[in-house]
Amino acid sequence: MFAGAAEARDRIQIVGSSTVFPFATAVAERFGQKTEFDTPVVESTGSGGGMKLFCAGVGENTPDVTNASRRIKSSEFEKCVANGVTPVEVKVGFDGIVIGNAKAGPEIDVTRQQLFQALARQVLVDGKLVDNPNQKWSDIDPSLPDVKIEVLGPPPTSGTRDAFAELALEGGAKKFPILKELRGLKAGDPRIAEIAKEIGIPEAALSKDGKALKGKKIFGAIAHAVREDGAYIEAGENDNLIVQKLEANPNAFGIFGFSFLDQNADKIQGAQVGGVAPEFDSIADGDYPVSRSLFFYVKKEHVGVIPGIEGYVAEFTKEGTWGDEGYLTDKGLIPLPAADRKKGAEEANGLVPLSL
Repeated sequence: MFAGAAEARDRIQIVGSSTVFPFATAVAERFGQKTEFDTPVVESTGSGGGMKLFCAGVGENTPDVTNASRRIKSSEFEKCVANGVTPVEVKVGFDGIVIGNAKAGPEIDVTRQQLFQALARQVLVDGKLVDNPNQKWSDIDPSLPDVKIEVLGPPPTSGTRDAFAELALEGGAKKFPILKELRGLKAGDPRIAEIAKEIGIPEAALSKDGKALKGKKIFGAIAHAVREDGAYIEAGENDNLIVQKLEANPNAFGIFGFSFLDQNADKIQGAQVGGVAPEFDSIADGDYPVSRSLFFYVKKEHVGVIPGIEGYVAEFTKEGTWGDEGYLTDKGLIPLPAADRKKGAEEANGLVPLSL
């Protein structure tokens, strides 16, 4: 039984998103300094990797908290429940996904449609879906730099990757009218087969296990598929390493959270997306088109067993931590509106179980 685990482990263990990592680390250090508890251990495993560990079950060998740069997926939630884990969801703030490069490199203003054309595995050329032929940014639009497309980005286990695919690549794919139409079609609609024939989607991609797929599912498979020919380079969960690589190669771009741009503003610059720069105010206002919410999840079964979890949640959700003047804003966190913070703090400290 887990009842004796407090003797085996008395330090909070936190895993998950590399984007939330610097915020969680700052809170953990402050919590360790201010209380009688040991400083929690925070590991950067990516949102997907963290969820896998978190939802694996209850017990001292499983983490107490997981950070996520996207909301928990329904499949992850179901796995948690099946394994006896009750997640408590805490939304902590906003973050912008930055397409950045070294200050010595070119300044660019890129649309989501152009990002899709640069990084999707297949794109539309003359009305047909083909393997991405774009080698240089200028192949997409002459206003973009005449340099090779090289983008260092997070791996599939990363919440930043999921959010980039949803916000940037899907957002860009929807700008193509025929893909947008496909996205809105119900399973079995004959128009799906017509579109597939017109643009060259294989028949096998229209169904799964003998069941016709919704247009949204087929669209998602196209929009989320990132090219694997070297233009997109998986750079691991270490965003600091991406910054170093960008400095070494001024023609390369990287994908990372706003906090890393904020922390490295002397070395790197963020591209404008659709004419909007990735800045604190534009992300908080929702004007910057590639922004998302950040979360952490507490394993309710561990509260009262692993010491200090309630205190860690209380520290994270204080105004002096996540508020407009809180110390996490110095780390690049974009705070939630005040009313959302108040409600979120009440639910977090009340350990209200998540329901989807």
